[in-house]
Amino acid sequence: MRFTKMIPNMFTLGNLYCGFLSIGFAANGQFNNAAILILIGMMLDSMDGRLARMLKADTQLGKELDSLADIVTFGVAPSFLVYYTYFYQFGLWGLLVAGLFPLFGAYRLARFNISTDKSALNYFIGVPITAAGGIMATLTLFGDKIPNIVTTVVFTGLSFLMVSRVRIPSFKEVPLPKYGTIVTIFLGSLLFVIYKGTYTNFPYLIYIATPMYIAYLAYRFVKGKNKSNID
Repeated sequence: MRFTKMIPNMFTLGNLYCGFLSIGFAANGQFNNAAILILIGMMLDSMDGRLARMLKADTQLGKELDSLADIVTFGVAPSFLVYYTYFYQFGLWGLLVAGLFPLFGAYRLARFNISTDKSALNYFIGVPITAAGGIMATLTLFGDKIPNIVTTVVFTGLSFLMVSRVRIPSFKEVPLPKYGTIVTIFLGSLLFVIYKGTYTNFPYLIYIATPMYIAYLAYRFVKGKNKSNID
């Protein structure tokens, strides 16, 4: 029983470790791998909460751990990725601007954690840090086709949107991760792997994480459909 309660936390820690590895790969100039690690972190992040509810292992420890992992994987890692790919040429100013992303993301997470009646809301207040980090990772994957000015504008815009009061649909009943993941996961990770050949450098993560995630989505879809038929 105790092991069952640890399963969701293992996915959360896997998410956190993806963030750490992403920072390391970015520092070594392997930007595509760093971006893909953030996307894999999104897969794990979308599964831990649902697994906790399925296994009746939803704990306060897991909730706190999830927020800490999100700050690293979807806040710190994307900011380093953008810094090493573009902002580095601006020196100290580039580093300072890159630091806004995790700062605003951490504030947004803290605000969400103390908000009331979260389960009753059909929308998020501000862009979730998970979606923001995934979008930046995807932009990096296609960086050779996207002007740097676009990446800069999106990076800055997402930083402020995270702490804004803009209402973002949550799609909680849809068996997918947080808002924007369908774009960042499938258009980002899968298409890039197919057309750019990153699989030659990263087969062990792509070929394990992606099928596992697709199987999970299929299970959620079938389960939701059967539940509707029963009702």
